[in-house]
Amino acid sequence: MRSRWYLAVLVLVPAVAALVAAQPQLATARDRDDLGREDVRHAVETGEIRSLADIIAAVRGKLPGEVAGVEIERKNGHWRYEFRVVDGQGRLFEVYIDARNGEIQRIKEK
Repeated sequence: MRSRWYLAVLVLVPAVAALVAAQPQLATARDRDDLGREDVRHAVETGEIRSLADIIAAVRGKLPGEVAGVEIERKNGHWRYEFRVVDGQGRLFEVYIDARNGEIQRIKEK
């Protein structure tokens, strides 16, 4: 009986220690995500980029299918939306759209 308790302690203590050690990294990832949302909100509010609703309205008829997902990213000071689009045959496309003016930059089949 004592050996089972000892074995449980040997297993649980490292597991709890690993969770405690990982907690700051999880908090940092959450903070970065919150900062990203705030950056996007600020960019929309100041007119630096167009809102997702405006972009969807502008490109709806130009997409090769239905929107399945959307991301926004900022690289080198330039914002762009990345749409994942599925067409009628089930093909997946990535559509890159300039977040400032709503122009389609690139359509790539996956």
